[in-house]
Order: sequence, then structure tokens, then C-alpha cells
Amino acid sequence: MENKRVRVRFAPSPTGGLHMGGVRVALFNYLFAKKHGGDFILRIEDTDQTRFVAGAEEYIINSLKWCGIEPNEGVGFGDGPHAPYRQSERKELGIYKKYADKLIEGGHAYYAFDTTEELDEMRKRMEAAKVAAPQYNAVSRQNMRNSLTLSEDEVKKLLDAGTPYVIRLKVPRNEEIRFHDIIRGWVVVNSSQVDDKVLLKSDGMPTYHLAHIVDDVEMKISHAMRGEEWLPSAPAHILIYRYLGLEAEMPQLAHLPLILKPDGHGKLSKRDTSGLPMFPLNWQDPRDNSSYVGYKESGFFPEAFINMLVLLGWNPGDNKEIMSKDELIQLFSLERINKAGAKFDPEKTKWFNQQYLRKKTDEELADIFMPMLKEHGVEASKDFVAKACKLIKEKAHFVNEFWLLGFFLFETPSSHDAAVLEKRLNAQSYAFIEELKNELSDLSSFAAAETEACFKATAEKTGIAPGQVMQLFRVVITGVSGGPALYEIMELIGKEESIKRMDFFLEKNKI
Repeated sequence: MENKRVRVRFAPSPTGGLHMGGVRVALFNYLFAKKHGGDFILRIEDTDQTRFVAGAEEYIINSLKWCGIEPNEGVGFGDGPHAPYRQSERKELGIYKKYADKLIEGGHAYYAFDTTEELDEMRKRMEAAKVAAPQYNAVSRQNMRNSLTLSEDEVKKLLDAGTPYVIRLKVPRNEEIRFHDIIRGWVVVNSSQVDDKVLLKSDGMPTYHLAHIVDDVEMKISHAMRGEEWLPSAPAHILIYRYLGLEAEMPQLAHLPLILKPDGHGKLSKRDTSGLPMFPLNWQDPRDNSSYVGYKESGFFPEAFINMLVLLGWNPGDNKEIMSKDELIQLFSLERINKAGAKFDPEKTKWFNQQYLRKKTDEELADIFMPMLKEHGVEASKDFVAKACKLIKEKAHFVNEFWLLGFFLFETPSSHDAAVLEKRLNAQSYAFIEELKNELSDLSSFAAAETEACFKATAEKTGIAPGQVMQLFRVVITGVSGGPALYEIMELIGKEESIKRMDFFLEKNKI
């Protein structure tokens, strides 16, 4: 197995929007493939046609593209040697039926003709008998209508008559099933805990339990990474590989830990993200027309999103947190994935974006911010906007916060913070602002160092403590009580605009 070329797959079902847990599965597969110079495949597992959601497949493809974790083979990314990559298309080739028939011939699967009503009745009987988890298994199948309880003639008649049936795995009654998981080590389960999985449905479509095994073998998958929720089904899958004589072809398994709610109790859901998205891109569910905002539209950088996501369940072995995609590829290993679930931290998630925002050049930020400025009716040169971004970015988590944090760099404030005026504005401070305006008007240089020196000199000249008037002066220039370095703001907006704002304030708040 160690000598096999690394080939991994992300195999979602098109049953809704791809949420962040699904993206993490794709990300781990992508990083592992890139680390080992292998292949990363996108396979669409659309065997359950009743749950198919229009637009879901396109959403999956677009999400992977935005995240920058693109497969090199598969649906939406080009055919490789094992096309097609949609299971509904592969079903038409008869691939799954061939394997199901082999299991029947080997005595490891059987035809079950039970109707929905009969299955419901079985569950009710078991519940009445206080069976904790009713299931179709080695015990209950003996009282059902299947090819194990019916005669060969009866089975043949039912098949010839076109009676609907499913093919079920014949799980032994009391047998130890052992398998190795890269993350969890050896797992041992008794077959009495495993039900007779449906392998092929009445419409001829395979279930996940058969289809993913067939496709992993046919596509020469070396490692299968999937969510922890599939761990209880793994023993049945081990039996299928064994009964097909394909244990040597079985991928190495790795069941990934859950992403937990912020409080650590239970699996993360759409209701538990504390206002942050659950989906990478905006998603509108056509089933009920519900809408969900994506990380992209919320202002996250894709590289910040995947950096945050990879650390939910994996670590590089030290305290390093900010890593580029290339660094992640070099550092990634399945052995460093945790068994325990990982708590989603909304504040830490925003922190990641802040770190990547600060790594951007002022010019890169200006390119993102300028279209937003146009929405506010502001036209400004890229050079001016880049200098504004330099001032604003230290306080921001997202570029879409820049306007709120720095609108005063682009327009004269029309109002002034009332709380500051009430506390700080009086005859003495008003006189200081008048004198400061006159002193600033005489400056030949309006560099930050010069305006700061002028402010301090004027305070000394008028006999007022700088701390008594500093916040008031900020409100005079910006209208608000907090923000970037004031003297750098004045240098950027210039002498004429600064004096204009002081005149406006003095006129509006005459004492």
C-alpha cells in the first residue's frame, strides 16, 4: 500500500450547500495530495436522487475554486483516466451492479423484497420488544421476506415478475471486525452492532455503502478521508472489501474529528456560528428559499478562511498559526490530526482574517476598497486610497469595515460626537481651537510631526494641558472620538481640508 501513488478524493453529495465542515474534508485531502505529489479528485456522489438539490453541484465547484483548493481531476475540473465522476453516470455503465452480483454469488449479500409497510412493522415489533436500536440484521432478517428465508423458486418467481427488491449485505451474526484508522489506531467492533446495509436500491442505484467502495477501487484511491460520522459504518465497509476479495485494494482510512460548537458541546450547525457564516459562499436553498451569507461575501480572504479551517482538528506540531498554503502543504500530515473534536471560535476566526488583512500591501487593499468607496459616491486616486488604507487597516478585521472606520478621510464630517462636546467643549477649549487654527494656518509643512509639534506648542502657549483638548481636537477633525493617528490623518487630508473642518466646527459650536 505504501508504494501506491497517492490518490485522494473529495466526494460530496449534491444535497445542499457545501458547509465549512465539508470544505475542511476537501482541504485535508488537497493538502495531503499536494504534499505527496499525488492526485486530488472531485467525485459527485449523487446516488440518492430523492435528496438532489438543483445548483448544489455548481456551488461545490465554485466553493472549491474560491478557496483555492482545486482538484486536478473530476467533475468541473477535467476528466482523468477514470471518468465519469458522477455516480449517476457511472451507474449507467453497470459498474455497481457487477459488484453487487458478485456479492450475491459469493453468498455475502441477498435480495430483500420487504415493502415499506413490512419494514415499518418490523421496527414496531422490535420497539415493542424494547430493542434499543431496531435494525435489519442477522437476527431480524430471519423473519423478513428475503432470499435467505424464501425458497429458490420463490425468489426466482419474484425476480422474474419484476417485484421491487434491494440487495443487502449479509453481515455475520457474531464476528469481530478489526480495521486500522490512521487517526484513531485500531478499531474493533462486533458484527452484532452492524446492520445489513442496503447496497443496491430498487431503482438500481447503489447506496453510498457500495458505490464509494466500488469507485475507490476503480479510481485507485490510496487514502479515504471522511467525517467521523461515517465511523459506525466503517465495519460494514471492511466486510464488503473482504467479501469482494479487495482488501489489498482498500484505501487507508482516516475519520476526521467533528467541528464543535463554540462551547464544545455538540456538532457545529448553522445556528451556532455566533453570527459568522457556515458556508464559503452565499447559498440560497431552493427547497425553502432560505438564504445564507458566505465567508467570501462577509469579507473574508480565502487564504484566511482555509488557514482557520485547517487548525480545526490539525496542528503543525508547534504554536505557529499563520501559514500560507505552500507552508501548509509542506507541514501537513495525517498523523497530526486530532481524535477529539475541535471547537469553532468566532473571534479567532475574525482574528485570522485580520492577520491576513495586515499582510496585504496598501495598494492591494486599495484595489478592494475603491469599489466600496464608489458605492458611497466617493472618487479618489489610488494613491490617496492606499494611504488611507494604511491608516485604517490596523483597526479592522475586514476591508468592508474600512468605510465605517475611516469615512472622515473622504468627506467632511457633518456632525460631532455629542458626548465629547458635552465633556470637553468650554470657553477655554474653544479658544484653544481658534488659536490652533491660526497657528496651523501659518505652517509651511503639514507633515504629521509638524502638526503634532504645533498642537503641543499651542497648548503650552494657551496654558491648557494637551490631554484636556486632544480628544476634542480629534472630534473637530474627524467627527468621532476614536480612530487612526490624528496627525497622520491631517497630513493625508491636507492643510486646506483640515482648516476648513476647524472653521466648520467653530462656526457650528460658537461660544
